Amino acid sequence: MEKDQNKSNGQAGSNGQEKQNLTTRQGHPVTDNQNIRTVGNRGPATLENYHFIEKISHFDRERIPERVVHARGAGAHGVFEAYGKVGDEPIAKYTRAKLFQEKGKQTPVFVRFSTVGHGGHSPETLRDPRGFAVKFYTEDGNWDLVGNNLKIFFIRDAMKFPDLIHSQKPDPVTNIQSGERIFDFIANTPESTHMATFLFSPWGIPANYRQMQGSGVNTYKWVNAEGEAVLVKYHWEPLQGIRNLTQAEAQEIQGKNFNHATQDLFEAIKEGNFPEWELCVQIMSDDEHPELDFDPLDDTKLWPVEQFPFLPVGKMTLNQNPVDYFNEVEQAAFGTGVLVDGLEFSDDKMLQGRTFSYSDTQRYRVGANYLQLPINAPKNQVVTNQRGGQMSFHSDFGKGQNPHINYEPSTLGNIVEAPKAGKEYTPRYEANLVRQKIDRTNDFKQAGDTYRNFQDWEKDDLITNLVNTLATADKRIQDKMIEHFTLADEDYGRRVAEGLAQTRKSQEDKGPIGAISPQEGVDQAKEVSHPAKPY
Repeated sequence: MEKDQNKSNGQAGSNGQEKQNLTTRQGHPVTDNQNIRTVGNRGPATLENYHFIEKISHFDRERIPERVVHARGAGAHGVFEAYGKVGDEPIAKYTRAKLFQEKGKQTPVFVRFSTVGHGGHSPETLRDPRGFAVKFYTEDGNWDLVGNNLKIFFIRDAMKFPDLIHSQKPDPVTNIQSGERIFDFIANTPESTHMATFLFSPWGIPANYRQMQGSGVNTYKWVNAEGEAVLVKYHWEPLQGIRNLTQAEAQEIQGKNFNHATQDLFEAIKEGNFPEWELCVQIMSDDEHPELDFDPLDDTKLWPVEQFPFLPVGKMTLNQNPVDYFNEVEQAAFGTGVLVDGLEFSDDKMLQGRTFSYSDTQRYRVGANYLQLPINAPKNQVVTNQRGGQMSFHSDFGKGQNPHINYEPSTLGNIVEAPKAGKEYTPRYEANLVRQKIDRTNDFKQAGDTYRNFQDWEKDDLITNLVNTLATADKRIQDKMIEHFTLADEDYGRRVAEGLAQTRKSQEDKGPIGAISPQEGVDQAKEVSHPAKPY
């Protein structure tokens, strides 16, 4: 019997090797590892996504205690000042969120910038998206706007997040980041073509944290006092301009200072050169928008600015450095589910997956009571019935609260539900519960638009970086990527194909993404190093 249970669950592959069927840790066969289960193919997701929750929960716990993603970071305190309008209109027309309502209203903030895939002390010159997370300490509690410098992402379904990050992390055998592994995932995930176009261009290496954009990436909703909702995207635009680096420039800087972005931010604030960003939103009516050639909830897509212009709503200024890096920056904990009244989730499947994952990660990494830490605690009064847990150091008692009563409702206690601030937002859903992709994938059009919008020097650096990384990849991966780039733009695909045909890079010269010659670095260390006598 035992022998039969241990038989392979595989099927014959085209190369003669037996392929293994994917299963869960419970041994259940996984028949769909691409899509979470949703109400209709646009979402929302449902909580009984057992395979996804098991997969993402394990992923959240893969490192102790460093963040699995966004480990390398810098941060600062500041203030957000509202304009009281969205563009030229009163903001109350679209949202009842209190922090936006009055012109000049100031809300304290803490911001953490980061790289995404690399470890806590990795160079800040590496090619990688940059995290841009803002915690607003509003009068209604905290709002976390958690995003990146780039306005799109690699994937549109949260089921694929562990796979994406695994491909970008070091090889589990060699512990070296591998461009081949990264492109193996991207080549088999066509929606990633747009993000790869940004990542391998100079936009993949911002010059510093002060001079880069930020974005909420996902689609959210605003809700007004009447319970009416619109779709919104958030964008931070740096008032000190945008600056990026080529791969060659970044490598030269790395040899001189691998903390350059953290140092730049700290020294600028110390000298009184406070960085500022304007917060802008794009607004769209809350429906499927069949007139568009993409789904507005797809986070691999940009909303066209001509149709949905950037509307300013306020300005953020960073004016105070941390006093203690660990307490303030390292223990800062953000989550996409941390919203205040007037702000809502959209049905974006990626956003809903992030919302579970982020706070789950913080509870694991920092502890069940991470929200009691000063950097994470809201500034307004906290009154809960939550007690105990690791590292609990105070109870969330309200004024005159009966300490014997840690439940609600109660005749003996005096903690009651808060009054509603406006009409409830009640979207209606009617669709089958399915595992499906969205209808309008359109994976390549915007990648081509982005390529054509690049300046010539940005295109040149993009092609160089793609060729240097793809040159050591399996020929099948190269061919898939050339096909995808060609579908985006004929010139784009042709230049990558020609570059690969002309490259003399050895298959052994594998290394991190974009690296010009990783093997040369290994050899140079042998050749130019100096012998020393033992002591």
